[in-house]
Amino acid sequence: MNALLTVLLAVQLISALVMVGLILVQHGKGADMGAAFGSGGSGSVFGATGSANFLSRTTAVLATVFFVCTLLLAYFGMARPATNSGSVLEGAAVTAPAAQAVAPALPASGAAQIPSK
Repeated sequence: MNALLTVLLAVQLISALVMVGLILVQHGKGADMGAAFGSGGSGSVFGATGSANFLSRTTAVLATVFFVCTLLLAYFGMARPATNSGSVLEGAAVTAPAAQAVAPALPASGAAQIPSK
């Protein structure tokens, strides 16, 4: 189970990083308008519209992989057995008296803490 969570987390991180890179490489719809009036070069590796289709489809696939991994990680995170009743406050209430017993006692008055000349 632990190995599955590690693989899911690795796939999620890789898909997120690649998706960020693909989104940064893509150009917006306003860039096509500038290229139509001669301010940009239309010759590219993928052609005029090939890059938009390839990059947008790849981004959609990576987004789907990212969200599926997120949902699976959330499901497996909630499926773990609880060690106690599940309340954070109950765990803090159990450890709080022990911490108070260990703390040193303070002097009764603040006069003992004032340095003398």
